[in-house]
Amino acid sequence: MKRETNLIRKIYRHETLHRVERKINLLGSNVNYNVIDLLNYRLITSLLILFVIVIMFPGILITAPIIFLIYYKGIEYLFLDLRIKKRTRKLNKEAPQFFEVLALCLENTGNLSEALLITTDSLKGEITTEFKRVLNETEYGKSFTESLQDMKKRIPSDSINNIIRNIIDSDTLGSNITNTLYNEIEYLQEKEFSELKSRIAKVPIKVSIISVIFFIPILLLIILSPVIINLMIG
Repeated sequence: MKRETNLIRKIYRHETLHRVERKINLLGSNVNYNVIDLLNYRLITSLLILFVIVIMFPGILITAPIIFLIYYKGIEYLFLDLRIKKRTRKLNKEAPQFFEVLALCLENTGNLSEALLITTDSLKGEITTEFKRVLNETEYGKSFTESLQDMKKRIPSDSINNIIRNIIDSDTLGSNITNTLYNEIEYLQEKEFSELKSRIAKVPIKVSIISVIFFIPILLLIILSPVIINLMIG
């Protein structure tokens, strides 16, 4: 079985395997995609679509390679890239509350591991799940720093990874991280507010595009309907 898996892996370039595996990790601990299974699914379904086009729609045979490539690339975008973007937004939204509670627990306990344990017991969400995994791994013999380094590979947010780096440095050097956490929380809140303002600013543009696509043709049809009716009657 292992030999068969190794043979299948040779079908794909090392860069492709590494890229897809990295993206799967960024989906978090709750996702258990297998890189080979996902790549095989993409390849097989893409070839099936190409086969159906060739057999059933010979008239569009010239566009078959284009459809094949769009689908082939689109699978990775839909299954991985799009979900990573959504997860990044979710993580950034959860982060201020999680790290604020962690900072408060640190002030009361003075112990990072104990503060993380209290915080993860108090909150739910993607970040809580990842830190719970870190705590579980340390219970089974993995070092705290190594577990946090692995956690960074599962986090697509640069802002959160920066906080994790600070936690690693604090644990290694034995320094106080509370003030750093509060600074990072303030930065995350300002970033979230800026992104919200940006989304609000784009609303009029989206409304204008919808108006052009839907309302203007309908308005023209209403205006021109008497002329069209006369032409049909005449």
